[in-house]
Amino acid sequence: CFGPSYYVKQDHSWCCVSCSLEVCFSIVHMASRICRKLRIFQTQCMTSTKLLITSFGEVRKIQVWVRTSKPASVTVNVNIKGPQKSFGPVTTSAETDLIAIINVTGLEPLTQYSYDILVNNTTVSVPNTAAITTTPPLNGYRGKMRIAFGADAHEWGLSNQKLADMIRIRKASALLLIGDSAVQDQYIYFGRHRAGYLRRDFFPSWKSLVASVPVYAAWDDHDYLHNDKSGNDKGRISEIQHKTLAAVWKECWNNPSYGFGNSNGTFLRTRVGPVDIIMTDNRFFRNTEEAARPGNRLLGIAQMTWLEEQLLDCEGPFIIISCGTMWSDYVSEGKDSWGKHDPEGRERIFKFIEDNDIAGVLLISGDRHGARAFTIPRASGFSFYEFESGSLGAYLKGGAPEAVNEEWQQQLYGNRGVFEFGEFTFDITEKSDPEVHFRSIQDDGTCT
Repeated sequence: CFGPSYYVKQDHSWCCVSCSLEVCFSIVHMASRICRKLRIFQTQCMTSTKLLITSFGEVRKIQVWVRTSKPASVTVNVNIKGPQKSFGPVTTSAETDLIAIINVTGLEPLTQYSYDILVNNTTVSVPNTAAITTTPPLNGYRGKMRIAFGADAHEWGLSNQKLADMIRIRKASALLLIGDSAVQDQYIYFGRHRAGYLRRDFFPSWKSLVASVPVYAAWDDHDYLHNDKSGNDKGRISEIQHKTLAAVWKECWNNPSYGFGNSNGTFLRTRVGPVDIIMTDNRFFRNTEEAARPGNRLLGIAQMTWLEEQLLDCEGPFIIISCGTMWSDYVSEGKDSWGKHDPEGRERIFKFIEDNDIAGVLLISGDRHGARAFTIPRASGFSFYEFESGSLGAYLKGGAPEAVNEEWQQQLYGNRGVFEFGEFTFDITEKSDPEVHFRSIQDDGTCT
């Protein structure tokens, strides 16, 4: 599916993507960050829906992300209480990488809406799974809700129709992609970054999934620069190249926010029903030089402060905190994560949660291929729970790290070599203490 790529020189890149009979040629000028489409043979647009909390009241809006095949006007028609209501139009252009984001408002909690996409006033084909399903209300909800998560899909995992169908039919209210999705080790060749996302958008599995399930994404090393790369790669990339990485990311995903804005990181915080979600960016701000201040090497000073502020502001019974690399040191002795580069930063986060009596924290991670769960015991007697789900791409060529190890006395579960995703089921019924149940689910429906 992926044709050859050719590089003209350092500040320009040519790329060729072929999907069936559809071909897209792109040239990317890194300084201007504009992708000029030279020729496109494509008949459909790619659509992604995203639930975006605009306030911590009952006001909700949906972001509908659409990529067109050439500059066009995009409108979204939604069936809301009878006749269709139109939102838009929004015009796509080369400057937006042919992407439109349309805000849909006036929606009720726990409601499913059908929608149509119009390009230049003509209705285009969307997957038959396409629907907007809003999440439970932020406060006073009594019931159950699921959130799916995973990492390490790489270039191939998002094309797995069975896995996409399994996430969708289990009615996840959201899917959290923790890193290494779609783009693989393309360093600062931004034409190839865009090519990876264009190819992703052609996958029927991806289109059927994101047309109905809101997806929130973070990056890790492979979709950032390359294996174990981070920051400005020890001065090897310029400031504009560094920010262009975040700019391309912003165009190709549909998150409610992106770091500090202005292409300055990709972390986010949102709320899905009664669950607060914080997705950290452990690549953009990372500085592992000896002179870097301990405690801020993975997230940076500003993001660490932001994280603490968000933790204090969370009001739901559960908080999911994601990191692209593992929180614990069990697998591969921490390899490229907290234990190796910033144990002081990890201790600062854990102690902050303990000192402020912040309950319901669930840690999720990826990077080390396979699926595992651990407890992280603390001197205080408290234990954190980490759920690592790095199996969206099933395996690493040459073999994934071991799934289980008898020396890992805190391990709860381990598996590798199969396509699977993690899933939390939040039970917030009339019980005095809300519950969460974890499952690891394979693409054939097998649950652990």
